Amino acid sequence: MSSNVGLSTPRGSGTSGYVQRNLSSLRPRDTFAPYPTSELKHRQRQPNAEILEHDRLRQIEVQVFDLRDKLEDDGVDEDEIEEQTEALRRKLSDDADADEAGGKGGGGDRGKRGLKVHQVHELAKAKIEESERLRKALGIRDDYEEGSHWKRGQERLRDGLAAEARKDDGGARKERY
Repeated sequence: MSSNVGLSTPRGSGTSGYVQRNLSSLRPRDTFAPYPTSELKHRQRQPNAEILEHDRLRQIEVQVFDLRDKLEDDGVDEDEIEEQTEALRRKLSDDADADEAGGKGGGGDRGKRGLKVHQVHELAKAKIEESERLRKALGIRDDYEEGSHWKRGQERLRDGLAAEARKDDGGARKERY
């Protein structure tokens, strides 16, 4: 037996004498906030521009390689293959640049539906664009902070109570004098 806990001897008690901690006992809570509120603010995951650019170039090269493979199977001359692949590469690169410069809602925007689960950065970019469109459609300001309407309501209530207390306090002083 240790620390004067439990039975002095388990003899005759019908138990093994093993002492367990009472897990259902509730301890008083601390007075501080259980979690920092600044860390709970939602932050949108930002896509990595280098990875997005790499994936875009990779898609172009896949199409160029498909063309090169098809032309080699057809028995086209190597110089002609190089010309056609370079022309296709330039055309696809220019189209991709035009889609990016054309705006967020251009024809190159596939949205989240055309993306796979492993395309994390593309999904993040699509989510940011979707959130921005929704924010503009609902007329929400850029500097809007979640929950700020509750803070304003609490401030109004506090100001109203303080004004009421001052009014009541002022009336009590007049009666005393």
